Amino acid sequence: MRRLTACLATALLMTSAAAAHEASARDASVSVPLDEVRVVTFSKPISTLYVGNPVIADVTMIDKRHAFVLGKAYGATNVIALDAAGNEINNRQVVVFGASSSLVTLQKGRAQVTYSCVSSRCEPSPQLGDDNTAFGAAMGQIQQHQDLLAKTASAQ
Repeated sequence: MRRLTACLATALLMTSAAAAHEASARDASVSVPLDEVRVVTFSKPISTLYVGNPVIADVTMIDKRHAFVLGKAYGATNVIALDAAGNEINNRQVVVFGASSSLVTLQKGRAQVTYSCVSSRCEPSPQLGDDNTAFGAAMGQIQQHQDLLAKTASAQ
């Protein structure tokens, strides 16, 4: 009986440690779809927030403990939060990705092309690894979007 109790106690401790590790891992990163927003909560009041690459993501403070993170371009960057004394409160990775719930990828030999399908309509949705020639117009629009974001970020 004592052995069973000891095994159960050990399993409970391991489960608690795993849950705590998962919670800290969740707090360590933020995944945001392109052109969408996520709310981030900080454990302490924030005085300064710095985005590693503002072309990839933008952060707007809601109040001292909450911020909006906007996915502006595909990729990864980080956000560092400092308190009033300049001490680091948090350093989170931000990953911006494309929405993939309705994506269809077609393979033609070595060429890969991706479409986003809603209802009975599919539109080009270039993804990493796609053949650039298949989406000339869409790629041009994406490049214009990226250039505009970079120009806006450099003007600030």
